[in-house]
Amino acid sequence: MMFSIDILLNAIVTGILLGSVYAALALGLGITFGILHIPNIAHPTLVVAGAFFVYTLCQWGLDPIVAALIGLVPFYLLGVVLYIFYSRVFERRGSANVLQSLTLFFGLSLVIEILLSLGFGSELKSVSASYIGSSLKLGLLTIPYRLLIPALLGPLMIAALSLYLARTSSGTAIRAVAHEERALSIAGINPAAVKRHAFGIATATAVIAGAALIMVGPIEPFAGRYQIGRVFAIIVLAGMGSIPGSLVIAIIIGIAEALVASYLNPSWAPGAAFAILLLGLAGRPQGLFGGAR
Repeated sequence: MMFSIDILLNAIVTGILLGSVYAALALGLGITFGILHIPNIAHPTLVVAGAFFVYTLCQWGLDPIVAALIGLVPFYLLGVVLYIFYSRVFERRGSANVLQSLTLFFGLSLVIEILLSLGFGSELKSVSASYIGSSLKLGLLTIPYRLLIPALLGPLMIAALSLYLARTSSGTAIRAVAHEERALSIAGINPAAVKRHAFGIATATAVIAGAALIMVGPIEPFAGRYQIGRVFAIIVLAGMGSIPGSLVIAIIIGIAEALVASYLNPSWAPGAAFAILLLGLAGRPQGLFGGAR
């Protein structure tokens, strides 16, 4: 392909915006896996469930973002229920291990996919809004609003969560629970309650990420499978529990995918995340930004 400055600029901007959406998708996993060390591989499927929740409310004329805000409480409660089940099956028995946890969440993911297929069919679903379908033109750049608006959600969610974790007592407890669970107990704080709250927050982010995902393009019940590798690469490369770092890594992956799609082959783009993961872990196994403390 002949080099063109407008193709390069549009690819980079598209990659930045896609990366911001990927950061939104990975945020909940950053809490459950990065901070709580619970390998919730069902999170991308929960994001898809959030997208279908948004799709359902949009059929009644609601804006996708408004629909996502309505879903925050139900999805938070869903996360609380999921953690209670996980805790009773594993943590209270003292038998939790990575393989068993992965099996549990893999099964949960399959159940959610089946329920979504039964409820919505296997056809692609999309949403409409006044800003979806038009574009912002800035010189050589053409930025679709269907990508620009969702891309704003990732940084906003990460900023809000980072402030919450850093400035509130419950946020401090969440950051501490993975490292100082015994100290929390001595201080009179119930670690299980802290984890339950954190898992609820992580699941609540899925409905916002789902709104972003379905605004970017049509989805189907099994769309979460295509995101699992990408979101795990983001969390691991950022450093377990580094929420702001996940945005940087997600943008790097987004730019890499956009450049590969523009100059090589679009079908190769998903492999960019794994290539960056391998290179990153070879040079810095603990992640580029370390873990949360």
